[in-house]
Amino acid sequence: MEQASVGDVSGPARVAPAGEGIGQEELALAARNHGLPLEALRYEVTPPGLHYVLVHYDIPATDADGWALTVGGRVRTPLSLDLDALRAFPAVTHRVTMECAGNGRARLSPRPVSQPWLVEAVGTADWTGVPLGLVLEGAGVRSDAVEAVFTGADHGVERGVEQDYRRSLPLPYATAGDSGVLVAYAMNGLPLPPQHGYPLRLVVPGWYGMAHVKWLRDITLVDAPFTGFQQSVAYRYRWSADDPDDPGEPVTRIAPRALMAPPGFPDFMSRTRVVRPGPVRLYGRAWSGHGAVARVEVSADDGLPPIPAEVASPQQHPWAWQAWSCTWTATPGRHTLTVRATDTEGRAQPLEQPWNRGGFGNNEVQRVAVLCL
Repeated sequence: MEQASVGDVSGPARVAPAGEGIGQEELALAARNHGLPLEALRYEVTPPGLHYVLVHYDIPATDADGWALTVGGRVRTPLSLDLDALRAFPAVTHRVTMECAGNGRARLSPRPVSQPWLVEAVGTADWTGVPLGLVLEGAGVRSDAVEAVFTGADHGVERGVEQDYRRSLPLPYATAGDSGVLVAYAMNGLPLPPQHGYPLRLVVPGWYGMAHVKWLRDITLVDAPFTGFQQSVAYRYRWSADDPDDPGEPVTRIAPRALMAPPGFPDFMSRTRVVRPGPVRLYGRAWSGHGAVARVEVSADDGLPPIPAEVASPQQHPWAWQAWSCTWTATPGRHTLTVRATDTEGRAQPLEQPWNRGGFGNNEVQRVAVLCL
């Protein structure tokens, strides 16, 4: 009998050829994972059941009573911390907007075959836990440590590689007081839901979701850059469709994006919005991992001057999305509403998205089809 291998069930990454629609495997991923219903942009803090979810493998069976976070590698005192020990540290709560790196992938052409997000892979929560720097301080960081590697309890196969989910962060950033990195045990004031990493997860404000390791069970400090699959193979910007040796550039911080809560009411299948003539309040949220959002502009049709929106100050929540709103005067006919954000560093959403092989960081402007009766 021929010997079996994980490669028999786990193929390489691929790009859909022209004309290939969403397949059953992608539909299965879309059924397991879910995005934010855009009408939920009304909530400043997303209810956990409406926050986007991406699970690479399975939601592991976890028992808080027996759970321990181990801290080792290039430390002076290896640690094993249960939840009571972690709760004994001073608790910190950060409001953080989290977005999947693949948000917008399904709108690319040609389409990278993976979780087929449109624009809805986002959510904002109040995460409570221990600053990562305090945990590592307790272990005593050795002078030769350069990165912290985080391991989750989820285990599976990806592109022929059997693995635990692992990611790393540069140690100076991971431990900086202003980075806001947390070992979190609560979401919106309650224990983490299973799909959001119960009982522990990492929260990395301003970075795409791949960095926020769920079901966190181990932190290992290493003296050389981590080269595991999720760090050096997955989550890289690669601009060539057919160069397997392209190392790409790492996916890190969230690109600016604004989303609109669709106005009026929808058609069931097309989701086209229907409104009445006259003033229509438009509103939504905008965010960037590079700083605050400085400007949001809405246009009612291509070529027309944009309508400047009023944008709320980030105030005490620098890592959370900002509310925006404006008024559009609807006239009978079909319209396309476009919303675009620019952050304080001058980064603006593109009108057309540059392509990359993984479908990452696609922050092309949102367009909403509207019929005014």
